Order: sequence, then structure tokens, then C-alpha cells
Amino acid sequence: MDFNNIRNTYKKFIYKNYKIYEDNKKIYLEYNYEIQNLSEFTHKVSILKKKFKFKDISSNIVKNIVFNLGMIEAISYFKLVCSKEFIIDCGYINKDQEKWYKKIIYLGLGEFRYINKIEIECENFVNFVSNGKDIIFEETKENLDGLIIPVGGGKDSVVTMELLKKYKNNSYVFCIGSKSVSMECANIAGFENNEIIEVERIFDENLLKLNEKGFLNGHVPFSASVAFITYLISYLLGKKYVVLSNEDSANESNIIGEKINHQYSKTIEFENDFRNYAKKYLKAKVEYFSFLRPITELQIAMIFSKLEKYHIVFKSCNVGSKSKPWKWCLKCPKCLFVFIILSPFLYKEKLIKIFGENLFERKDLLNIFIELCGYGEIKPFECVGTYSEVRYSITSVIKNEKNDLPFLLQYYKENFLNKDLDLLNFYNDRINEKDVKRLSYFNNENNLPKELETILKKTIDNYLNK
Repeated sequence: MDFNNIRNTYKKFIYKNYKIYEDNKKIYLEYNYEIQNLSEFTHKVSILKKKFKFKDISSNIVKNIVFNLGMIEAISYFKLVCSKEFIIDCGYINKDQEKWYKKIIYLGLGEFRYINKIEIECENFVNFVSNGKDIIFEETKENLDGLIIPVGGGKDSVVTMELLKKYKNNSYVFCIGSKSVSMECANIAGFENNEIIEVERIFDENLLKLNEKGFLNGHVPFSASVAFITYLISYLLGKKYVVLSNEDSANESNIIGEKINHQYSKTIEFENDFRNYAKKYLKAKVEYFSFLRPITELQIAMIFSKLEKYHIVFKSCNVGSKSKPWKWCLKCPKCLFVFIILSPFLYKEKLIKIFGENLFERKDLLNIFIELCGYGEIKPFECVGTYSEVRYSITSVIKNEKNDLPFLLQYYKENFLNKDLDLLNFYNDRINEKDVKRLSYFNNENNLPKELETILKKTIDNYLNK
């Protein structure tokens, strides 16, 4: 459907109300939204209680976090028509908050806007109208302690769990949905099921029906929802740190020259923005940051390559996650990227054992391969690493492969290797300073507490000195 026509037809999106309640098994968050003259929606988030000792959920500080989470969860419904007005009947946000939400909605829907060919400035994308009252509460003065580690079943969160295992006795793992892979990885890391926080998000069936009818659809900033949910749970459980596993590589745009990033809510920009917002408007003293922010996908792959107990269990494929059991689909950009980034460290018998075949032999993956290398129109809209990391990984394997090269590697050697002087020098054994720094890289623009930063630095040093 045409963007301008549909938003002129459905001009008002309404955040009607929210509530939080509980029974013996779960804590429930429930949100009610409406697109005027189209549909009403009920969105739910549930938290399994297990044996966790949650704080009182009726306090105003909790209500405020829940209300703000509802602003982010609303994006999945708002994007159907991108109404000009976002009306808030159940709360209030000031001008500074409006600016913050405009930014996360606009940039968080960057891929969505690109795919739907939507050309509009941030300031004009959405306007907020607050009809409700502000929630009055005082900043908590209690001291929090311990970690919550979100785990998705991929290599990144596995590395975080392993490197922070000294804190395990004061940590919980967090999973959204009943993802068996996430649970298995957490179990291998030593977390029992009663130490794993399980959360479910339930979307209104009307959302799916309208998607099927051709209303606007596309990627939303899922990690922003994770930020607010984990912040809430950390406060309710008295934990100080929400420890993400987003790396430095997440900051690269998918479109060269444009600020359109599939994983915008995994970037350092969003991380800093969320931390500042939480400090000013959530005030629970929970700290949100990514432990792996100072390093790259390549370095994470280097560390993960030694964690063999996870190799057969972990999965990163979003397509394969829709099947049971979860599997590598072997056809998508994520599968090929993970294969590539691990290849300097595991190629080829161990890597083939993980995936079941050598993806470098697959001619049908050529277009995805070209895009991952940075020679297509865009970088695939998936959580994949930088062009530089992909090229370096491929060049490393070509350099070390003594036999005939498989199809994709031979294609790269013939068509792309001469385009990057640094990598050509690396291939020809003329080591340069840039190459030496690839695996020792450490970005000091991060939010890690000093103790955790030291752990990460020592880990990189240890791997490079082995």
C-alpha cells in the first residue's frame, strides 16, 4: 500500500492504556492500542515467575517503566499505517522525551523505510500528543547487585556467558520465547532452568491479518524492546547490570552513505541514548551496556572457536529459528556470514561438522556472498559483520588453503582480491600495521565497568599470545 495514502487515511494511532498484574505463575504486561477507523490491538508480555523473588509490581517506578516499554512495543502496530499522530491517552511525555522517541522510531524503522521506499524527514515522520498524566515517583535509593545476560542462542551471547562465568552465582540469563537453543546454551554455561528468566511477547492476531492484507510491514527495533524489558526485570530482581552482547561491528550501516542500519538498536548510539534516557526518566539505577562493544565479530569468532562444547548446539539463523528443532537453513545471509567469520579459525573439517556442508561450495549463495563482501548494492538486512571483517576472513582462508579453492573463494580471488590493497599485501605476506591491529582491536568508546573491561582485554591478549 502507498505510504502517503495510507497515513492520510489512518491519521491517528492511539496508545490507549496499559496494565500490569500477576498470578502464581506469571507477571503480565498488557497494552491496548488503536488505529482509528481500522482496528484495535491487545499486545501482551509475560514473565515466568519460577522461583524468582520479584519486587512489588504496583509501585509507580514500575508503572513508569511499563508505560515506556509500551511506547516501544507500539511500533510493531504503528508501522502498519505510520499515522501522522501518535496519541498517548494513558500517560505523558515531555518535549525531550518526544525527541527521543522520534529518533528511535525513525532510525529503528530505517530498514522498514528503505524497503517500503518511504522518503520523509525524521521531524515529519510522527508527532506525539500526550493526553494522559505524568507518573510521579522518586528515584530508587536501593543498591542493586548482579547481572542479567540476554541470550539468543548465537555465538556472541555464548562468549559473554563464558567470559563472565566468575559472576555466575550472582547472575541470571534472560531469554525471549521458548527457544530451545538459548536454553541449551545457558545450560551448557552452567545455568539451571530456574536461573533462566523466560519472557513471551504475544502479538494481536489483527496485526498478522493486516500484514496479510498488504498493510505496511518490515523490520522493527526489537533490541529496543529487549532494553526496556530487561531494565524492568533487572529492577524487579534487584540486579544492577543488563549485559548485552552487541559488538563494535553492529555500528556499520547497511547502505553506504546512509544512516540505515538493520540493527540500529544494537549500535553504540542507541546504547548511549538508552542509558541517558533511563538515567533521566526511568531512574532505577540499572545499568545497560554491551560487554562485547569494544571488540568485533572477527574477535568474537576467534574466542568462540575455542568453546567447542557449544559448537553443535549454537544457532544464529533467523529462518531456521522458525522450525523445530532450530536449525541452520544454509540459504540465508546469516548462515553464510557465520560460516565466513568462523572460517579463519575452524576451516574446514570442524566448520563443516557444525553446518553439515561447505558453504563456500554453494553457487546459489553467490549474490549473498557478493553483498556480504561489500560489492553489491546493500549489505544484507541481517545481523552480520562489516565488509572489512568478511573480506579479511575470506582472504585468510584463501591464503591458507592448499587445495583447489571452492567456488565462492575462487570467485573472490579472481574478482575482488585485487581491489583491497591491504588485504592483497596480507595475502602476499607483506604484513602491514592495519592487519596486525585487526585481532587486537579494542574500542574505548564503551560503557563497561572497569572490572569487566579488564576481563575482555585480558581475554584478547591471551588469545593473541597463545
